[in-house]
Amino acid sequence: MGMNKNGIFAWASFFTLLIGIALVLLGVLKYQDYAIGFSTVGIGFFVMSWAFNALKGRV
Repeated sequence: MGMNKNGIFAWASFFTLLIGIALVLLGVLKYQDYAIGFSTVGIGFFVMSWAFNALKGRV
């Protein structure tokens, strides 16, 4: 049995959230000189994750 569109949006939301968290942590913990850039991109991934989550059941 394959996944439906809601399952796909749920997994996409979860993985983009993980990537966003990883980018923010990389900026804060490892590359402190570029923390603003990493955090900005990480927050962008948070926003994409929120948008994928909001699309569940609507597309």
